[in-house]
Amino acid sequence: MKIMKVPLVNGLNKTKGVEEAPEKILECLDEIYSNEMGREISLDHFNIDKILIDDDLVKTNDLIYRKAFDNFGNERILFLGGDHSVSYPLTRSFFDYTQNAGREPAIIIFDAHPDLMEPVDQKIPTHEEWLRSLVNDGFDPKNILIVGIRNADPSEIQFLNEVGIKRMTINEMMFNMEEKTDAIMEFGYNKDVYLSIDIDVVDPAFAPGTGYCEPGGFTSREFLYIIQRMNKMKNLKAVDLVEVNPTKDVHDVTSQLAAKIVSELN
Repeated sequence: MKIMKVPLVNGLNKTKGVEEAPEKILECLDEIYSNEMGREISLDHFNIDKILIDDDLVKTNDLIYRKAFDNFGNERILFLGGDHSVSYPLTRSFFDYTQNAGREPAIIIFDAHPDLMEPVDQKIPTHEEWLRSLVNDGFDPKNILIVGIRNADPSEIQFLNEVGIKRMTINEMMFNMEEKTDAIMEFGYNKDVYLSIDIDVVDPAFAPGTGYCEPGGFTSREFLYIIQRMNKMKNLKAVDLVEVNPTKDVHDVTSQLAAKIVSELN
């Protein structure tokens, strides 16, 4: 698996600190000797790269788009953000790559928030609007599934309903975790899947190091179960892991959880 560090910050000055996440997560990953499947974990086993971030956000978004496009298709790739704004150039690139290859893309998002606010800047979507911008660009809403929303602006709910983005609530997941995880995996059947993980989908009791803590999320154990199941998907082509903020963390537990997620995706 290739790991690409993308320490982008475009969160309206609300996500400062996430730029430290990629290095911190890898530091924690270096302390994991094997994952729960018994597979040895070593940083030497990963192909690690970094996208350089420029003060010019338009230029940086273009660079992220092009670098991601050039790397899709070779092996599964994991992008370590950064805040959720990085998912816009990444998924936009994935969208174009799969279309050019004659395949159908699907995006599965784990997030406490839908990120569907009205755009502030059409050229460089923030972490609160990146998904809306992607839909406005032409990505088919029927190929988007959001899992874990538990706090949304009324305008976001209206947009969700208008365009028909599929969603699965925490309550639905709690009813039957195994069955609902099956449904998530079936959503991506016969498509190239991109998985976007905002760490705030996990309850802040287990992942306090993030910008928007929302009580009532998954436990770390529950979320690791879901990730272990999804890791079995041979059509899972790309993953991003975002919104880990080491400057807001408590005893590095969020970075450690993020590292464990990475290890289970290996």
